[in-house]
Amino acid sequence: MFVVQSYPLAVLFCVLTMLCWGSWANTRKLARKDWRFELFYWDYAVGVLILTLVLGLTLGSAGSEGRSFIADLSQASGASIGSALLGGAIFNLANILLVAAIDIAGMAVAFPVGIGLALIIGVIQNYLAAPVGDVGLLSAGVALVILAIILDAVAYRRLPGGTTGVSTKGLVLSVACGIFMGVFYRFVAAAMYADPATPDSGKMGPYAAVFVFAVGIFLSNFVWNTLVMKKPFVGAPVRFAQYFEGDFKTHLTGILGGVIWGLGMSFNLLASGRAGFAISYGLGQGATMVAAFWGVFIWKEFRAAPSGTSKLLAAMFACFLTGLALIVLART
Repeated sequence: MFVVQSYPLAVLFCVLTMLCWGSWANTRKLARKDWRFELFYWDYAVGVLILTLVLGLTLGSAGSEGRSFIADLSQASGASIGSALLGGAIFNLANILLVAAIDIAGMAVAFPVGIGLALIIGVIQNYLAAPVGDVGLLSAGVALVILAIILDAVAYRRLPGGTTGVSTKGLVLSVACGIFMGVFYRFVAAAMYADPATPDSGKMGPYAAVFVFAVGIFLSNFVWNTLVMKKPFVGAPVRFAQYFEGDFKTHLTGILGGVIWGLGMSFNLLASGRAGFAISYGLGQGATMVAAFWGVFIWKEFRAAPSGTSKLLAAMFACFLTGLALIVLART
């Protein structure tokens, strides 16, 4: 299978993770206006599953390094498979809660609370489990990325119609999202062997692990998304029959979103063998700033913002880039 052999390539893969994780939600804008997120999300889960399977049967089955994709899956222990499946189920719940938190409390609350908390929990948890990199540089980098997320939230709050009050439900959903989003990665990492060149018996490589993780997302969707369809946090209940009312293009947008996100997750796990799980996760969660880039420069979300907002945005990107540089330097 193809493996990442150098740290610079691992960093590049983490940057690609940021681009994918920060960009997949744009596919939501391509769907028709009345297409509910709950319906979009079924196709998203299918897209993640398809992408990880294709990668496993291609890159994961080529070359002489490690075990091939099918062989890796066949020898995986029940504990490893269960851990990756659980990671997928936890991530799925966190992602749905994030969307609900944005709908109720807005990005100005959901992102600094949810993603900020996830970044802190995820980096600390993964570093304690596998302490790779300079803890001082890593901590400073994470702190700057969190500051960038907060500045991003403050900028969104200044927009006309921005959040003027914080509901208890929105805050609780944001905190719950942050906790679940922060812990899911460790379950996937626990199912993997650390060194791609020396696979451990019972553990999985990145291709098998991300595929089982995707299966966990897909299967858990029948629980989490079904519950949200019947009792949505916002809006009227959604019927399963409505899913079949979507045309090919509408379904394709959700699948494309899942493919983009799944590609990012695959790049991240491929990079983890050389970068370490804490650094890979920390860099990947910088995706919030990629999403902000789309909002600022492509969708022009801040064109009606009051004066002074541009300085906040400039400070946000400066903190983000400096934080990423420190996280990268933590491993060199």
